[in-house]
Amino acid sequence: MTGDTRARGPALNPVERHGEVLFGLIMVLSFTCTLSVAEGGRTEVRTMLIAALGCNLAWGIVDGVMYLIAVLAERGRRIALWQRVQRAPSAAEANAIVRDGLAEEIAEVLQPGDVDRLRAVIAARSLPGRPRLSLADGRAAVAVLLLVFLSTFPVAVPFIVLTEPHRALRISNAVAIALLFIGGWRLARYAGFRPLVTGSVMVALGVACVVVTIALGG
Repeated sequence: MTGDTRARGPALNPVERHGEVLFGLIMVLSFTCTLSVAEGGRTEVRTMLIAALGCNLAWGIVDGVMYLIAVLAERGRRIALWQRVQRAPSAAEANAIVRDGLAEEIAEVLQPGDVDRLRAVIAARSLPGRPRLSLADGRAAVAVLLLVFLSTFPVAVPFIVLTEPHRALRISNAVAIALLFIGGWRLARYAGFRPLVTGSVMVALGVACVVVTIALGG
């Protein structure tokens, strides 16, 4: 069966963390890039910042809730697979269920004897209870919320500390591009890609997503 890595390790793996940060950056950039610095004064900038922060907070809450739902659903799936293995009418069918529950890369390298031993271990244990969420899951959901919400701040800070909107917008955009590149660089090191290329692709992808978001009225 696939292990519950969410329960044992970090709330999100590097790919998921990068996705959340990218999402947060796109959300705030969809606000800053539509700000008319030529016409906007401090009041308009303040309104934009409040809207951007509020939007990312709302989506951070949604992502946290969806994280908990995903954890609960994955645990329910594993329990269902466990029950199917124990209730299978034959060892061959139980072995097939075990293989289906494993990651493809692992299932391909297992020998028949390996599957037999794994099936025997599952069959010898008592059935797991109903899927439940723990306090650690709640903390992980809060971490997801904060990841989305706090990714807003580096891009918003120039508008807070600078009084000249033109300069603040230029610095804000530069910070966003740097964050996109750094995220792509770190993702490349995790996945074994070329960091420079991946960082550049993430910048282009982020910009494209912002353009599409703005064009669609997001």
